[in-house]
Parts: sequence; C-alpha cells; structure tokens
Amino acid sequence: MDFSSKLLEQAVDEMSQLPGIGKRTALRLVLHLLKQPASQTQDLSNALLDLRNNIKLCKNCFNISDTEICEICANPSRNAEIVCVVEDIRDVMAIENTGQYRGHYHVLGGKISPMDGVGPSQLTIKPLIEKVQAGKVEEIIFALSSTLEGDTTNFYIFKQLENTPVKTSTIARGISVGDELEYADEVTLGRSITNRVPFENSMKDQ
Repeated sequence: MDFSSKLLEQAVDEMSQLPGIGKRTALRLVLHLLKQPASQTQDLSNALLDLRNNIKLCKNCFNISDTEICEICANPSRNAEIVCVVEDIRDVMAIENTGQYRGHYHVLGGKISPMDGVGPSQLTIKPLIEKVQAGKVEEIIFALSSTLEGDTTNFYIFKQLENTPVKTSTIARGISVGDELEYADEVTLGRSITNRVPFENSMKDQ
C-alpha cells in the first residue's frame, strides 16, 4: 500500500496492529478521524491515555476496574461465597449480560497453554486457591471456554482444590465444544450458568 504521507502511513501501521484490523480498515478509520474535528481526535487520545495510565485490576477478583475493588465485588447484594472462574473481562461481561448470575468472579487472565508458553504461574490461579483455602468460598463454577486449553485449566484447578471442601461445578454444555464464551448468545449462556453441573460429572462425559 503506497502512502503520500509518512504521518498517514505511521498512523495506519499503528491502527492495523489492533486485533481484527487490517491495513485497509485501518486506513478507513484513520481517514475518518482526519475528517472529524481535532477536538474529537484529542478526546479519543485522552481517553486511551487515561485508560492506559489509570486502569486497575481488582484486588479481589482481578477484573478490570477503576478502583482497588471492582463494583461487582463491592456490591453487598452479590454472593461472595460463589465464585465463577473465567478467562478474561470479556467473559465477565458476557455472563453479566445474562442477568442470571449474582455471585463473584475470578479472572485468570488466560488459560494454560504449553504451546503458547503459558503455565499456571502466569495466571491468577494461586490467589484463587488461597481464597478457597481461607474458607471464603463455598462453590467454584468453571466457566472457561470448552477448548482443550480451557479443559486443561479447569482440570488443573480442580486437582489443586481436591483436598478442600469447596463444591466445584461447570457451566452446562449448552455452549458447543470449542466455542469461546464471549460469542455465546445470552439466553444459552444464562441457561448454562443456571443449569451448571458438578465438575466431576463433566469429566465423565469427555
């Protein structure tokens, strides 16, 4: 792609590094920004810088938050004894949109994937185990995507919790095997949370 401006080329190169954004889409977005008032581009830049500099991870669940403790964990009407284990914030948002879950979350920050060099120590598994061992949790709901990496992560955590009294369950397989949680429709995902099954049963089905 030939550019008449190095500044335009640089902006397109940066924009095209975003997930799902190719060079043509990046060019279209950059040209759109150029047509807008300078104040709009400045507002976008400020919002991104503010996000990057001031975003926090909740000390309790590792969800993205504006404060030390996220709104979900700080809400007294939520049941802190039930913890839904998810991969990242997109899964929290997907489950919240169902309106079917009133417990807390624990965001792992990924899934165990030796092929990608991701091991248990690079995820927030240890704080989850410590939370259970402290006797603060009655039930763990595994809500990772039904992929090989998701199942591996579920099983690893389950083995770490074997000698604790915590109940472990997994979302019902209304979610197709291999599907990412964030792409499931709200009705199916809501039913999967409501109709969760003991984790041991899910292993027998595999």
